[in-house]
Amino acid sequence: MNIFKQLIVSLYSPKDIARFQHQGIGKTIFYVFLLVLISVLPSVYYFNTSMINGFETSNETVEKDFPSFTIENGELNSDETAPMTINKGNLTFIFDSTGTITKQAVNGSDNTIAFLKNEWVYATAGQSQSMPYTLMGISTLTDENMIEILSAMESMLPVMIPLIDLIIYLLSSAMKFIEVSVLAFFGLMLQRMVDKTMQYRHLWRLSAYAVTLPTIFFTIMEALKTIVPGGFLIHWFVAVIMLMLTLKELNTAKTSD
Repeated sequence: MNIFKQLIVSLYSPKDIARFQHQGIGKTIFYVFLLVLISVLPSVYYFNTSMINGFETSNETVEKDFPSFTIENGELNSDETAPMTINKGNLTFIFDSTGTITKQAVNGSDNTIAFLKNEWVYATAGQSQSMPYTLMGISTLTDENMIEILSAMESMLPVMIPLIDLIIYLLSSAMKFIEVSVLAFFGLMLQRMVDKTMQYRHLWRLSAYAVTLPTIFFTIMEALKTIVPGGFLIHWFVAVIMLMLTLKELNTAKTSD
């Protein structure tokens, strides 16, 4: 069966999934890589778009809207006595040399770049990345220097973005293989409930297809920027149910390559 047809039937048909138990392990591994590729497309798209827009807007904001500042001994210093919040399109910039705003306060933000007292924070879609100023390797940094650094980094985006995308894909692939392996382990217990006996390698193949439905569902939710409460538990619940239903179909299923 064509791998794309396998993906479609794996969304709704445990009986078809059961037929894949004896197919070549190479095809199953390739299927997992394909599933991961589809699942990371929304996050990679939003990340790339926000990074490109972020550097362009950051350069302009630091140059025109931020007050004069210096970063010395890992601390942001300026004459401002209160935090500043600047909205530029879908980006929000926070400048706080007073130490009032913490990283935790920024973490839940969306499309926010914050220059805090001791670190730089970027938050999007409920996730954040931070970098203490001490890791920049520069003892003293002024606003003029920052503009130069941002311009230099922006020019490196054609190299940085594909590299970061590759890292995201590889990490996501590793996590998906771990997920499939853990689900297959649960399958060793589930098969007793449905009075079946299978080797782990066959359960691993079935698990690779059983995770299709929750993976595609949450990919769509991510593309729509919709947060699903209890998403982790829902993901695993659906995957376990799909695997159990697949195990129940094993008696009547014919194998397929």
